[in-house]
Amino acid sequence: MSRTDEQDRPNPERCSDEDRAFSALLEDSAEDLYENAPCGYLSTLLDGQIAKINTTLLNWLGHRRADLVGRRKFSDLLTVGGRLYHETHFAPLLHMRGEASGIALELKAADGRRIPVLVTSTVKTGGDGRPLLLRTTVFDARDRRAYEEELLRARRESERERERLQQLTSTLQQTLLPPALANVPGLDVAAHYHIASIDEVGGDFYDLFPLAAGAWGLFLGDVCGKGAAAAAVTSLARYTLRAAAVYDPDPAAVLGNLNTVLNHEYNGNDPRFCTVVFGLLTPDEERGGFRMTLASGGHPPALLMHADGTADYLPTPGGQLIGVLPDAHVATTTFHLDPGDTLLLHTDGLTEAHTTTTDEDCYGEEALLALGRELAPTTAEHTVAAIRGLLDGLGTGVDDDTAVLVVSVPSRPDREEPQ
Repeated sequence: MSRTDEQDRPNPERCSDEDRAFSALLEDSAEDLYENAPCGYLSTLLDGQIAKINTTLLNWLGHRRADLVGRRKFSDLLTVGGRLYHETHFAPLLHMRGEASGIALELKAADGRRIPVLVTSTVKTGGDGRPLLLRTTVFDARDRRAYEEELLRARRESERERERLQQLTSTLQQTLLPPALANVPGLDVAAHYHIASIDEVGGDFYDLFPLAAGAWGLFLGDVCGKGAAAAAVTSLARYTLRAAAVYDPDPAAVLGNLNTVLNHEYNGNDPRFCTVVFGLLTPDEERGGFRMTLASGGHPPALLMHADGTADYLPTPGGQLIGVLPDAHVATTTFHLDPGDTLLLHTDGLTEAHTTTTDEDCYGEEALLALGRELAPTTAEHTVAAIRGLLDGLGTGVDDDTAVLVVSVPSRPDREEPQ
């Protein structure tokens, strides 16, 4: 014998554990693989009578082989609900297609336990194509069932948590809006707040309140962002505006005070700002209606709908965002609100609402101006109703909160009110 032959001959002493394990696998009998497989096997006659069942499935059920083979049907091993499903769905599907895969059922063990399983069955046919018996594989789904139940429990807890969060969000949102608008003699007032998402607090705000010497202040604004941080800025802005108006009701001075406060409080790594329009209303005893000075800090222009049926935006160009710069420029305009006139203040959630599924098509200021000209002459209530209908019609296109505040001077008795 050559030296090469001696080197090629396997040496039992040099065999690794891996080699011995592989040899043991080759010696494993098909019968042992069937009996002790990690899943259950059984074969039944066409009527469901059990002809063969492996040890694994017997152990799951707690039955003896002699109790089942030739004595029981597969459907006898199922719970009442599983048996009903087997007879009405599983068996007809199996006979029609020749197989049925991944069917969720429940087995009933000898001690009454329920065992969730996934069942796959096929029809074995003879050489002539006629069905001979049914072969079924049963997979233990107890771990999967436990996982699904845990997942369902977590989902329900998540839904409850979301409901609590929505309730908290709604409550917080209500605290940022006046519970009721002030009653101004000789002026009709209406407002609406459209919530784009019930999961987040928006940053829109408005108010109308009395000042000294028979004057009235009103404002409407929009804080950047959403959530708790935006809510904090909203609350600060509302109370600052009211306090500043009591100290000095000049609209430009009021917004200047708010700008100073926001710029001082939020000038770090997380700057906060807002757009605001503030108006000072003073009754005009001689002419009727109200004198009004309106100041804007980066806010969309107010829409004035006249008693003669015309409508125009009030010129407030160049007003800068409130809170960004130490000395923000505030644009002001003064006008007269005559009987039959209606003033609409709104946040940009209205004009920036999408009219199509693309982000490029927005409702826009021109469309709002056309609506104002269509409504004029109108009233506060009628205008808010039209805006609400518009927002509802845009549906999911309104992806930002929208606030509207409308004031109107009632027409003189000789002027017909809009229907």
